[in-house]
Amino acid sequence: MRLLIIFLFLSALVHAQSPYILVLGVTQDGGYPQAGCNTPNCLDAWEGRRPPLYVTSLAIVDPLTKQRWLIDATPDFKYQLQLLKNNTHNTANELAGIFLTHAHIGHYTGLMHLGREALGAKNVKVYAMPLMQRFLENNGPWSQLVSLKNIDLQPMTDSIWIVLNERIKIQPFTVPHRAEYSETVGFRIQTDRKTFIYIPDIDKWSLWNKDLNDVVKATDYAFIDATFFADGEIPRPMSEVPHPFVSETMKLLEKLPKTEKQKVYFTHFNHTNPLLRTETKEFIQTAKEGYKVAVQGQVIEL
Repeated sequence: MRLLIIFLFLSALVHAQSPYILVLGVTQDGGYPQAGCNTPNCLDAWEGRRPPLYVTSLAIVDPLTKQRWLIDATPDFKYQLQLLKNNTHNTANELAGIFLTHAHIGHYTGLMHLGREALGAKNVKVYAMPLMQRFLENNGPWSQLVSLKNIDLQPMTDSIWIVLNERIKIQPFTVPHRAEYSETVGFRIQTDRKTFIYIPDIDKWSLWNKDLNDVVKATDYAFIDATFFADGEIPRPMSEVPHPFVSETMKLLEKLPKTEKQKVYFTHFNHTNPLLRTETKEFIQTAKEGYKVAVQGQVIEL
């Protein structure tokens, strides 16, 4: 009995020290509420009936080594950094690195907070794919962050693993998405216990050279693009902003058993997406079919 108690205590201690993902935001690049939005959905946030939500971002945390990494630097960077500091009970501003998915405004513009007008950071490692790196090096004001050594650009290569420490590694992989300024990547994060997939932006699953069903089966968690729930959601041609509709994704994955569907977390919601509201028929339908909706502030143990 005594040995069992010791074993359970040690197991709990190890469990408490496991690396984890902290969800720092869940909305599309414009956030929630979005600038210029006067719909009832946004008015609830403008008028204080619902809390605002930050732009999609994740933190990778290793409580054993006290290291913290970000995936993407959003316009809500300062709030998300504070959320991370509060969660880790660590008031230091240091980050072990920032991994960028692509050059759309919600995913890299938070780097401005590292400049001399704000944090005045020193040599923060920023991991970028080749076109993303050239974009930052050759366009102001981002090039100033490089020249003043606020950031230290680290090259990434498609499908090549990067070892973060002895317990965590990360792999970028390219996905099809509007490439006005850079390529777009998702990330695979892996420990010796869990694998986590992150794809906040993709045009359509059919344009990718992988089957999403296989991707879900091969991982423990899949956080994926859910910008829009269905066609007709915004008053403009939705082909101008291609994303897989949640309704399409659920149709694509409908033959998976519920145990597999429960690995899927929808994220990166436009301010029009009914999944932002738990009382909508779309949210209830999504949950009934076994899928999950990412929540700002939630923790996923790796």
